[in-house]
Amino acid sequence: MTRRLAEVAKKVGVSEATVSRVLNGKPGVSEVTRQAVLSALDVLGYERPTQLRGERARLVGLVLPELQNPIFPAFAEVIGGALAQLGLTPVLCTQTKGGVSEADYVALLLQQQVSGVVFAGGLYAQADAPHDHYRQLAERNIPVVLVNASIADLGFPGVSCDDAVAVEQAWRHLASLGHERIGLVLGPADHVPSARKLAAARAMGELPEEHVVRAMFSIEGGHAAASRLIDRGVTGIICASDPLALGAIRAARRKGLDIPSQVSVVGYDDSAFMNCTEPPLTTVRQPIEAMGRAAVELLNTQITGGSVTPEELLFEPELVVRGSTAQAPRS
Repeated sequence: MTRRLAEVAKKVGVSEATVSRVLNGKPGVSEVTRQAVLSALDVLGYERPTQLRGERARLVGLVLPELQNPIFPAFAEVIGGALAQLGLTPVLCTQTKGGVSEADYVALLLQQQVSGVVFAGGLYAQADAPHDHYRQLAERNIPVVLVNASIADLGFPGVSCDDAVAVEQAWRHLASLGHERIGLVLGPADHVPSARKLAAARAMGELPEEHVVRAMFSIEGGHAAASRLIDRGVTGIICASDPLALGAIRAARRKGLDIPSQVSVVGYDDSAFMNCTEPPLTTVRQPIEAMGRAAVELLNTQITGGSVTPEELLFEPELVVRGSTAQAPRS
C-alpha cells in the first residue's frame, strides 16, 4: 500500500496524503487532482478501491496502425492533448507487424473498461479486412470515433479529410504546370480513402489503368510503384501519403531523373519534416488539429450521454506547393 501511494504520488506530482484522501473518498481534493490520481492508478496497473471502480471509465483507447508515418504521431499528439483537457487518459495502442493486432488491442481495452475508443488509420478503412472487433464495441455500446474514411456499414461517427478535394487540388496543380501524363500511387483496392481518390482522379481527366499503381503505405512501396509509372511515361505523380511520395522521389533519382524538372511528385498529409526534404515536398495538407479536436468532441458527447449521428464530418485539405513540382518537361 505504501509503495502504491508513493508511486501514484510521484506520477501525479502530489503528496502521498493527497493520494490517500482520494483513495479513501475524503474531501479536500480538487476534481482535477482526483481524476489525475485515478488515471495514474489505471496507468500504473493498480486496482482502484471497490467504491471507485465505477469511475474507471476515464481511459480512452487511441488505436493507431503505426508510428513510422509521421501523420500518426501528429494525430496522437492532438487527440491525446484534447482528451487530457477533458480529464480523460489516452491509452496508446500501436500495431506492429507480427505483434499485437487491432482486435487484440480492442479486447485489452474492453478488459480495462475504457469509456471510448478513437481509431485512426485502422482496418475499418479496408472493406475486405476483419471487422468483428468493431461490432464487439458496438454491441457493448462503447463510444467510438473513426478518423479518415471507413466502410459504410460500421455505423460509427467519423471525421475525415476530403479525399476527393485533395486529389482535385493535386491534379489541377499538375495540369496547370502542363503535365498531361499524370499517375497515381494508391493503397490497396479495398482501401476506402484510396478508392475515393481514384474516383476523383477519373473525374478530373483521362486516366489510363496503367497510370494507377497500388502499393503498401511505405517509402519502399512508393519506390516500387513510382518506378513502374515512370517506365510508362508518367511525368506527374500523385501519391496517397507522404512516405509514398518520398519513395517516388527516390525511384526517379535511381533512374537518373531530376526532381522536379523531369518528374513532379505530390504527396498527401503534409506530415512532419516534409518541408525539410530535398527538394521540399509539394503535398496536400490534412487539417490535423481541427480533425483531432472534432474527433474528441464527438467522443466526449457520447461519453457524457449525448447522441451523435453515425455520419462523417468532411474537412477541407490544403495544397502546399514546394519544390517537388515544376513545369512538365518538353516532349
